[in-house]
Amino acid sequence: MLVGFGVIAASGLALLPFVGRDFFPEVDTGQFRLHVRAPAGTRIEETEQIFANVEGTIRRTIPKDQIQLVIDNIGQPQPINLAFTDSVTIGPSDGEILVALNPEGHEPTTRWMKTLRETLPREYPGVTFFFQPADIVSQILNFGLPAPIDVQVTGFNQPATHEIALEAAARMARIPGAADVHLHQVVNAPSLMVNVDRSRLAELGLTQRDVANNVLVTLSSSAVVAPNYWSDPRSGINYVVAVQTPQSRVDSVNNLMNTSVTPATAGPPQLLSNLATLERREVPAVISHSNVQPVFDVYANVQDRDLGSVASAVQRIVAELRPKLPPGHTITVRGQVESMNSAFLRLGLGLIFAVLLVYLLMVVNFQSWLDPFIIITALPAGFCGIVWMLFVTHTTFSVPALMGAIMSVGVATANSILVVTFANDQMLEGHDSRSAALAAGATRLRPVLMTALAMIIGMLPMSLGLGEGGEQNAPLGRAVIGGLTVATFATLFLVPLVYSVLRRRAPKRDFLADAEPHGTASPAAQE
Repeated sequence: MLVGFGVIAASGLALLPFVGRDFFPEVDTGQFRLHVRAPAGTRIEETEQIFANVEGTIRRTIPKDQIQLVIDNIGQPQPINLAFTDSVTIGPSDGEILVALNPEGHEPTTRWMKTLRETLPREYPGVTFFFQPADIVSQILNFGLPAPIDVQVTGFNQPATHEIALEAAARMARIPGAADVHLHQVVNAPSLMVNVDRSRLAELGLTQRDVANNVLVTLSSSAVVAPNYWSDPRSGINYVVAVQTPQSRVDSVNNLMNTSVTPATAGPPQLLSNLATLERREVPAVISHSNVQPVFDVYANVQDRDLGSVASAVQRIVAELRPKLPPGHTITVRGQVESMNSAFLRLGLGLIFAVLLVYLLMVVNFQSWLDPFIIITALPAGFCGIVWMLFVTHTTFSVPALMGAIMSVGVATANSILVVTFANDQMLEGHDSRSAALAAGATRLRPVLMTALAMIIGMLPMSLGLGEGGEQNAPLGRAVIGGLTVATFATLFLVPLVYSVLRRRAPKRDFLADAEPHGTASPAAQE
C-alpha cells in the first residue's frame, strides 16, 4: 500500500509541469476587441476603407446568426484626455473593432479569435492585427495594458533599445502559444519638418513663434494656440470656437508653403516659402516613458497554451538579451505575468504556513509530535489528487485552484484527526497499534465518507462551470473534488497504516481526562 501511494505521489509530481499556470481562468464573455493598425501615415479616410473591408471579412467568417453587434472606433478621440481611455490607438491610421456575439447561442469566442488571427494577416498584408481584452475582468488583471505580457526595454539610447525590442519581438513570435506579438511604438511615421531660416526672420521682423502659431492655426485650428469658447445663453453649454484653414485648401506641399505668416507686431505678412524649407522625415508616432526614461513595449498574448509556460519562455529570452543592453539600460517583463507570479508566491507561502500552523496547533492539542505527523501524511496524497484532477479536466493552476487546495487541507486534516483520535483511544484501552488502526479505519469510515462526500457533492455544480461566468470558479470546485477524493482514501488506508508502523506505544493520557472524577470516562472514551 505504501508503494501504491508512493506511485500516486510520484505521478502527481511528474504531471505538475504539464498542468500549467494562469492568473485567473479565461471566461467566454461572448465579445472580443480587434485592434487594426494600418501603415503609419495612412489618412483616416483610407483607414475607414480598411476597416470596412476587415469588418466584411469578419462577417464572412462568423455566421450571421452568431453576430449581434459590430462597432468600429477609428482614430484618437479629440479633444478627450487619453488618460480616460484604455485604447492603444496612436493616430488616424489605427483603431479597434468591437464584436459582440449573440448571447443566445454562439460558438466559443476563442475559436473565432484563432480563426481571425490566421485569416486577417493573410488577406491584409502590411496591416497589424491584435486582440485586446474585451471584458472588465481581463482589463483589470492586465492593469489597462492591451496584453497580459509586456516586455519593456528602457533606456536613453533609443536606437539600441529599439534594436533589442525588435529582436525580442521576433524571438517571442516563435514561442509556441504566443500570439499577437507586436511592438507598440511606431517609429517610422512620415512627417514634414519645417526648417525656418532664423536670419531671414530677423530681417523681416518675425520670430519662430510667429511661424509656429500660423502653421498651427492653419493645420490644427486656433484652439491649439488660443482656445476660445462660446457659451450658449439658453443651455449654458460651452462650445469651442476655432478658426482653421479647410483641409481641401491644404492638399499639397505647395499650398502649405503658400501659408501666410503674419507677425505679432506691425509688419507685412510673408509666405512660408520665403521663410522656411520643408524636409521629409520619419519620426516616432508615439513616445512612451517609464520613470522618465524612454521605453519600448513588446506586447504578447496567449493562445492554446497557459500563461505561465509562455511567460517562462519569454523570461528566458529576456535573460539572454539583457547582456546585450548598454550600461544603465533595463529589460523587464511586466503586466499580468508580474501580478500572477506575485499572487502564486504569496498563495504558495500561505498554503505552506497553513499546513505548518495546523501541525503546530495539533502538537499542542495532542501533546505529541508524532500524532500530528501521522495526521498530515494524508495531505501529499490530497495535493496529488488536485494535480490529477486539474490535468484530467484540462484545467490550469490559478488563484481559485489554489484556494481550493487550501480548503482541501482543512477538510482532509479534520478527517485524519477523527481516525488518529479513535486509534489513540483504542490503544489506551489496551489494544496494540495494528488492531487500534484497523478499528479506527473501520469505525470512522462512515463519518469520514459523510464529511468528504458532503464537500464533494456540494462542489460538483461549481466544478461543471455551468452558467454565465461559471468558468471563473470551476477550478476551485475541481481542486476540492480531486484533493478530497484522494485524501479520503489516504485517510482511510494510508493514515492507519502509518499509525500502525510508527506508533510503538500507547499515547499519554489526556491531562483533562485525568482531572475528571473517578468512575467517569472522557467523551472520547465514551464513544
